[in-house]
Amino acid sequence: MKRLYHATLNSFRGLAYGFASEAALREEAILFVAGVILGLFLAPSAAWYVAMVGTLLVLLAVEFLNTAIEKLADYITLERRVEIRRIKDFGSAAVFCLLCLTGLVWIVAVALRFGLL
Repeated sequence: MKRLYHATLNSFRGLAYGFASEAALREEAILFVAGVILGLFLAPSAAWYVAMVGTLLVLLAVEFLNTAIEKLADYITLERRVEIRRIKDFGSAAVFCLLCLTGLVWIVAVALRFGLL
């Protein structure tokens, strides 16, 4: 129980620090909250609702990982190095891929809901 308690505290600290310091995390958190609410009306079924909200939650998680990579890279060196830029770009590409998947899931769900598919 003690380990679970400390892990939970660490997670909440990470959430608080991330939202306080990173605009992208705040924007995606707002998107997540809006998606939880909008999904209730737009999802064609409970399974689709889980998929729609799930992609938003995974997007937020990947953005946190990308932020961690960028902060760690900046901690290691503030020099402009090609290797560090590439590492940061990989994290950004991961977020982009998940944004595409999230958009695709939401588009298909809405199209199904309104009988377009």
